[in-house]
Amino acid sequence: MKTARVQIDNQVHQVSVHDDYSIATSDGKTYQEDEVTWLPPAHGTVFALGLNYADHASELAFKAPEEPLLFLKTPNTFTGHRQYSYRPDNVDYMHYEAELVAVIGTAARRVKQQDAMDYVGGYTLCNDYAVRDYLENYYRPNLRVKCRDSLSPLGPYIIDRDDIGDPHDLMLRTRVNGKVTQEGTTRDMIFGIPFLVEYLSAFMTLQPGDMISTGTPKGLADVRPGDEVVIEVEQVGRLINHVISEQEYFSQ
Repeated sequence: MKTARVQIDNQVHQVSVHDDYSIATSDGKTYQEDEVTWLPPAHGTVFALGLNYADHASELAFKAPEEPLLFLKTPNTFTGHRQYSYRPDNVDYMHYEAELVAVIGTAARRVKQQDAMDYVGGYTLCNDYAVRDYLENYYRPNLRVKCRDSLSPLGPYIIDRDDIGDPHDLMLRTRVNGKVTQEGTTRDMIFGIPFLVEYLSAFMTLQPGDMISTGTPKGLADVRPGDEVVIEVEQVGRLINHVISEQEYFSQ
């Protein structure tokens, strides 16, 4: 089952999503994908992973981390499927990051790895844009790199955990204007989802709706206003985003 949050006539609805991305409201009405405004599918905290793919760490000439490099995504960064993200003026390099996201379904505290998947409710996607001009180092992600308005598209929906076979054996892919620019597999994650649930829940309570964005493989490329960026995760779905200029974004 796939569930999403959308806006229709200024009202927010929790809806079910069909395989063709059409949606059905609770009163039985059906809308096509482009007839609604897609919202981020969950409200919780996003825990994001840096350098969680060995090939990505190697691509950037960094050593693979010995424990998770985690940072938080702030709510101002979130936007939905088919929405707009802006490229800041006067920056040299802004890139996408295709990521599988595990969504917590049940409050988790001091969970062991062998039980961790019982606390995952489902999965969604994140395009974790980064403005690399301001990166200090990957061990201390800078707010100007990761926390700008609109630069964390999430969605389109949450797909139930049991609808996905093995989340650690899925292909990830990014297309910019239809061209494949990034391709990898979740098999290359350094820290898997059960480890991350155990790691985080050891010192804090994970709440339903919290999200663990599990990092990106190699294959990053600069994006500019006018680009359409589509990230795909096998079995989970696709997330479409459009890059516009800073001036255009804030004049809307």
